[in-house]
Amino acid sequence: MKLAILGTGMIVKDLLPVLKEIDGIDLMAIISTPHSIDVARNLAEAFDIKETSSNFDDILQSEVIDTVYIATPNHLHFEGAKAALLAGKHVICEKPFTMTVSELDELVGLAKEKNLILLEAITNQYLSNMQFMKAHLDQLGDIKIVECNYSQYSSRYDAFKRGEIAPAFDPQKGGGALRDLNIYNIHLVAGLFGIPKTVQYLANMERGVDTSGVLVMDYGTFKAICIGAKDCTADIKSTIQGNKGSMAVLGATNTLPQVQLSLHGKESQVVNLNKHEHRMYEEFLAFRDMIDHKMINKAHEALEHSRVVMTILERAARS
Repeated sequence: MKLAILGTGMIVKDLLPVLKEIDGIDLMAIISTPHSIDVARNLAEAFDIKETSSNFDDILQSEVIDTVYIATPNHLHFEGAKAALLAGKHVICEKPFTMTVSELDELVGLAKEKNLILLEAITNQYLSNMQFMKAHLDQLGDIKIVECNYSQYSSRYDAFKRGEIAPAFDPQKGGGALRDLNIYNIHLVAGLFGIPKTVQYLANMERGVDTSGVLVMDYGTFKAICIGAKDCTADIKSTIQGNKGSMAVLGATNTLPQVQLSLHGKESQVVNLNKHEHRMYEEFLAFRDMIDHKMINKAHEALEHSRVVMTILERAARS
């Protein structure tokens, strides 16, 4: 994979050390706005990135680069991903994939037309602990209740209350608790159970954005509650309850650090099968393999999951 990175924000700074550990990912370029070009240059120097630019079009014309990682603010994902696909590049796009289902459908259609790989960077779907959960889910019997809570007081919340609006709290830029934290809960639940029958989002609103909220998903035979908060905090934990036992994620749904399996009449089992301490390691291993080996069918399966999540997000926003 010959990778160009679009963006210089926190997620990029978090990811770059991980990419240096993965064989077969060559860091070819990092693209920033003119305002952040010095940040890009510092990152390029620190992580041996070959080229720095504030002109995305110039980078897209490179015949060497085959993949673009989109790490811009949420409302710019569609624009960046579409430009990269039109230029014949594979695309890895940060969550949330797009702002609407129709935008995602357009990107998927374009990727299929050009026989390109299009993927959403969503950590929990690729963690080994997620595979453990899928493998042991049927041991819980009939599922009755699912509860996920990812509540984390934002470092930007106090500034937000003073009127300083960062993209993470700007509704016009895809900000808010639903798309920032609760989306990990949604990906977990949708990855295990698919699309619900109904969706309702009960949000706490400030300055036109959801600073926290409760998402209720009705699956018919069971109910799922997903709580995401940037204005308060609590123990971060998720639990799946069945009539034969329960399974709990002991920690955040973007890292799945430990999974506890508790079956009736048996001693509880706590496991951590994740291959690396960093949440993004396993997903980029998978991305490298899918792109290098042109695993189109596997990428399409991932896109189907992403579309379920986008559908849930859209229904939640409407409610």
